[in-house]
Amino acid sequence: MAAKPHPPLMKKHSQTDLVSRLKTRKILGVGGEDDDGEVHRSKISQMLGNEIKFAVREPLGLRGWILISAVMFTVMALMALVFPNQLYETVFEDQLSTTRVSVRLYGGALLSISLIMWNGLYTAEKVIIQWTLLTEACYYGVQFLVMSIILVEIGSLSNGAVLLLLSQVLFLIITLTYYYHLGRRPKKI
Repeated sequence: MAAKPHPPLMKKHSQTDLVSRLKTRKILGVGGEDDDGEVHRSKISQMLGNEIKFAVREPLGLRGWILISAVMFTVMALMALVFPNQLYETVFEDQLSTTRVSVRLYGGALLSISLIMWNGLYTAEKVIIQWTLLTEACYYGVQFLVMSIILVEIGSLSNGAVLLLLSQVLFLIITLTYYYHLGRRPKKI
């Protein structure tokens, strides 16, 4: 007896079968909105997190402000490291040679903050940008308080010190404004 050839197997095309695909996605838990209102295309993106979630809708001028801040911190740090006496004389209009070490330490701290600012300029993650802005705001706030206390102790108010205090307040307001706008959730339409 001769064996009959089997008919070719018919494959079910589940990729084109819409009902089957919807059932599979429902079982996997993908395709629908999660608690955050995000729609995941696959179980992998749901488990690992979606890159779209980290995309930031940046306030206008944020990158420019971070660039200006990074350059400003770098220039001030280099001035404090290379010319500590001249920087001190510019702010306090007083000549002291004993402050050279402390001004250079201040320059080293500023250089560290400038590295944080440069890192914040080239990142796309919202959290890193927020921490960069928060670091900058803390610096301006602390420096404003320290400078105010020093000027009260000295008892004299030079033009350089007044300009420094006003610029610190202005930069603090700008930085906190960007920090606030970056932290706001976008309105859903």
